[in-house]
Amino acid sequence: MSDNSNTGSAGTAPLNSVNYSLYPARRRGKHKIFIGMAPGVGKTYRMLEEGHALKQEGIDVIVGLLETHGRKETAEKAEGLEIVPRKQYPRGELTLTDMDTDAILKRSPQLVLIDELAHTNVPGSPREKRYEDVEVVLAAGIDVYSTMNVQHLESLNDLVARITGVVVRERVPDRIMDEASEILVVDITPETLQERLLEGKIYAPQKIQQSLDNFFQRRNLIALRELALREVADNVEENAIASTPNGQSCNIHERVLVCVSTYPNSVQLLRRGARLANYMNAPLYTLFVAEPERFLTKEESLHIHTCEKLCKEFEGTFLRVTNSNIANAIAEVAEKYRITQIVIGESQRSRWQMLLKGSLTQKLVRLLKNIDLHIIASEKMVSPK
Repeated sequence: MSDNSNTGSAGTAPLNSVNYSLYPARRRGKHKIFIGMAPGVGKTYRMLEEGHALKQEGIDVIVGLLETHGRKETAEKAEGLEIVPRKQYPRGELTLTDMDTDAILKRSPQLVLIDELAHTNVPGSPREKRYEDVEVVLAAGIDVYSTMNVQHLESLNDLVARITGVVVRERVPDRIMDEASEILVVDITPETLQERLLEGKIYAPQKIQQSLDNFFQRRNLIALRELALREVADNVEENAIASTPNGQSCNIHERVLVCVSTYPNSVQLLRRGARLANYMNAPLYTLFVAEPERFLTKEESLHIHTCEKLCKEFEGTFLRVTNSNIANAIAEVAEKYRITQIVIGESQRSRWQMLLKGSLTQKLVRLLKNIDLHIIASEKMVSPK
């Protein structure tokens, strides 16, 4: 501490420090995250744009940390907003700078705009990651707008590495997204993003071709864009389910369930369901309901094993449950896995049996809500002997 700093009596914090214990009694701030598929989509610009709009409405808005990366449009958009000076960290002959969280807390605005949520703080900072600073600001009752790219999300790290060949070192825990009050995806097409790159609006000229040959390849951008859109859809779906009374489902993603049995046409159903799942870009589930009082023959067991193997080849999830009531079992699985599409075969029962006991289709129609039922016709087949 420098000689001219003011200190209180013994046990009292210095006047230029922040006493975090003062804040827990306040309401927690709301966190809005602007997420995109890659650098340059316009996350920071959009955050600043909304900051200006709120300032015009009388909200006390400041910029806690801004990274323009030399982008003229972004720097111009920040004009007119109060920006908190960065804190300096001397390191030998160098002076590193980073966000001054203490200064933000002292200023105590209604809303603070903080860029690059996944950033790793410079050595000597009170906390290692910027998202940890954001949590401190939120705990103080200050609302935060922040930005990040989808590849920085912890749970997607391995997938992003497989898609792009790049291992992302700076990551944000999934809980930060889960706890956010709002998530907004800033979306442009891969073609538009590549155009912006070529126009020099993202990186310096010497980095453009290297970026196009590596991370900014069109196939990478398409996959990352889908990840960003799916992540927001997941978040919306989870919030909708949590806020829906009586635990009613509110599904945004499509999910396909194929119901197989010991009948040979189950393989046909599975292939049809796999095509449907692929068309909808949806996860595939396959269900076999075993009746507790009935033992499968060797041939029937091999048939179910074939279905399971085929399901895995289609990158699906095979489920096996035991229940004497097949319709109820299907309905329970559909609810548990939030299924939106069910594929079944036409009834193998005779008209007389259906009149006496009803068909599986009829029972499912009564049990299922907001789920599409696909009944696949086939030649009448008998169960393996």
